[in-house]
Amino acid sequence: MTSVDQTTIRRRQTGLTALDRAATAGGYTLYAPQTGNGQVLLVDIEGERAHSWQMPVRPGRDAVILANGNLGYNGSHATSAALYPAWDLWHGGDFYEATPEGEIVWRHEDIFHHHDAQWLENGNLLYTVAAPLPADKAARVTGGDPRKDGADGIIQSDIIREVNRAGETVWEWRIWDHLDPADFPIHPNFDRRHWPMVNGLSVTRDGLVLMSLRTTSGVIAVKRDTGAVVWHVGPDVVAQQHTPVETESGAILVFDNGNLRTGSTSPFSRALEFDPSGKVVWSYTDTLPMAFFSPYMGGCQRLWNGNTLICESAFGRLFEVTPEGKVVWEFVIPEFGEYPAPLNSFITGMHNSCFRAHRYAKTALPWL
Repeated sequence: MTSVDQTTIRRRQTGLTALDRAATAGGYTLYAPQTGNGQVLLVDIEGERAHSWQMPVRPGRDAVILANGNLGYNGSHATSAALYPAWDLWHGGDFYEATPEGEIVWRHEDIFHHHDAQWLENGNLLYTVAAPLPADKAARVTGGDPRKDGADGIIQSDIIREVNRAGETVWEWRIWDHLDPADFPIHPNFDRRHWPMVNGLSVTRDGLVLMSLRTTSGVIAVKRDTGAVVWHVGPDVVAQQHTPVETESGAILVFDNGNLRTGSTSPFSRALEFDPSGKVVWSYTDTLPMAFFSPYMGGCQRLWNGNTLICESAFGRLFEVTPEGKVVWEFVIPEFGEYPAPLNSFITGMHNSCFRAHRYAKTALPWL
């Protein structure tokens, strides 16, 4: 008797599922499976493996190709801080730079790091760390589900930190110095252990630091020299979004997850581009909106031909769409695995997820 594979996603087609050679930007796609135990994979436009790395630890988040051709890797620290039950799902804190041959040439550790990190052009690393909210600020946190509060009463918050190649902190920004928790309520069904949970970072051409606020739904832009928040786009536009990046026009592209979307009873995700005033200038949703949805993680990248690469993280679906919303490339990650214990006790089953994916032109990979 033939047994039936009980992993629903894997019963469907994986690997390359769609390709329009005339319309795709081409190039190579990089991803790091969340349950891949440190494997990082590069596939060509045909979905064939072009290169791989085996890193020392499983991914905390993602991997990128640096300007020098090396791999920048955001790994999961084996002895990260134990701040609250879900912490192990999204912390990183073990950063590596590796050559194409896999030689480790740089490492940085920070057990309080979580979610995103950006490898800057000057060689520095910009990332988010958790730190307890001062008691007077914690008392001003609103929303959320108080039944899920920790017994210690501590609410973690976010510091943005930049370190140089020596691991020295050269810039730091504390969110509670600039935002009032009372003005940024946590969504009603979330616990209040972390406010507002910065899950995405990037830097604009003018040096503004973009930050995505997960538990309150919003994106802010911060001036590095003064620390001032110069604009905020909130839950009337975005819902539980990730990975804000500036496009060539000066607009902001995000993966808009769609959990708890204002005015919607059926969640769906979209790739969303808006200007700093919050005006939507472009978006992509599936023709059947609910058919494209990732409740967590996710990323978008504007490609060199105007197309957009989208990572539907939870289901390992990487796809490319034209400005008109036509799908011209699709690849479903074929590598499945379980999360390690104790995570597999509450995030069960086999997963092919990745935090985000990145597309590179051949010129960015001279060693290939």
